[in-house]
Amino acid sequence: MKSLTKTKIWLFAVGQFGWALLSGLIGTYLVNFYLPGEADIAAGQPLLIPQGRAIFGFLTVIGLVTALGRIFDAVTDPLVASLSDKCKSRDGRRIPFIKAFALPFALSTVLVFCAPFAQTQTGRILNAIWLCVSVLAYYLFITCYCTPYTALYSEITHTESERMTASSAISFTFIVGQAVGYMGPIIWSPLASSMGRVWAIRAVFVLFAVVALVCMYIPVFAIKEKDYVDTVPSQAGVWESLSKTFKNKSFCVFIGSDIFYWIGLTMFQTGIPYFVKDLIGLPEAWQSLLLVLMTAVSLLFYIPINAAEKRLGKKRILLLAFLLFTIVFAFTAFSGTFEGDESNVINFFGEVPVYKLVQGLVLVIFGALPLAIFGILPQAMVADCAEYDRKLTGESRQGMFFAARTFCFKLGQSLAMIIFTSLATIGTHGFGCRVAAFSASVLCLIGGIILMFYNEKRVLSVIE
Repeated sequence: MKSLTKTKIWLFAVGQFGWALLSGLIGTYLVNFYLPGEADIAAGQPLLIPQGRAIFGFLTVIGLVTALGRIFDAVTDPLVASLSDKCKSRDGRRIPFIKAFALPFALSTVLVFCAPFAQTQTGRILNAIWLCVSVLAYYLFITCYCTPYTALYSEITHTESERMTASSAISFTFIVGQAVGYMGPIIWSPLASSMGRVWAIRAVFVLFAVVALVCMYIPVFAIKEKDYVDTVPSQAGVWESLSKTFKNKSFCVFIGSDIFYWIGLTMFQTGIPYFVKDLIGLPEAWQSLLLVLMTAVSLLFYIPINAAEKRLGKKRILLLAFLLFTIVFAFTAFSGTFEGDESNVINFFGEVPVYKLVQGLVLVIFGALPLAIFGILPQAMVADCAEYDRKLTGESRQGMFFAARTFCFKLGQSLAMIIFTSLATIGTHGFGCRVAAFSASVLCLIGGIILMFYNEKRVLSVIE
């Protein structure tokens, strides 16, 4: 089997840029688009679906739809993984899926934001139905693309050094893809005056989807899977394979920690537009600048993280990331309550008091390092667990390991969407958002405590 050159690794990683850009649009803007905050409504964002806790007195429509989407996504992950593990195509087990589902994935992402009906009571109900169907389609297609993609990462890397290099590359392109998505408000704000806010947002998302689609096709033509992978398609059924995967105790400990991280992170990521605009009080364009800045700062840590991993191991560095996120999320819960001189302003994207900008910068600086750590190391740890299991059992089920991880954290994300959208509507003046941010802090703390029981030494000793 061939070894990956650095050029091939980066060409493979470009696919991650594409799907990260699309998933970032959903993760960052979906809830805010359909459940706009006070600042968004003032800027002209219409109410396209029923608002408030309209279902059973405590669930929002957008919260229920996004939770159903995540649950559907979680259930389809092992099914797609099993189909991919058993695929007997002459092009390999993963590339045929990547090639077939890139276009539906990009198209469905745009359609999620294209609810077409009028802002009447009936129209909003019909828009909610449109939203539900399009969200389910989006999650089906992202699973069909991303599950084989992440499994291929595990299979085409043959050594610990290759896994860390590839993990760093795909983490880099993931973060850059998300950063490009964060620039949406900067692009659509000037367009809103002529096109209207909603159509300006949709136009920007179409542009992003085209760019993402081109990037997602690059691994199809750059990587000849069978040059790097020599595995026999799995014969196990989906539930048998999933059951065997969860018998790996080290993997289960990692998954338990990972679930709490994703619940906390999803609540925080969903709340970013509210934290920046409604709590701190910064203009919408500053939301983009702060998120892009956090991404840029996190990239500075990539080389130090790789160097530290060789000395300290993945577990210790992840524990540090959990601690930092716990602090950052707790600080966010109190953001906007700190007073300062209103006359001391910065004239950039509108007059902004310096003390408010400082609060935003604190989130950026202290959130950048854990963002980089979680971008690099968890993927490599799943690959370690998959290789560890292959050494012990003789079975090659990399696809199922990555699917099992996504199955669990997407269930966690679905719970996070219900929790956040319900908490965010409590009280006034952002009180619910503060409760959500503090809850995210507690969840990250729990995730770090669970990770302490992960036996990294045993996993690596078996692999080596």
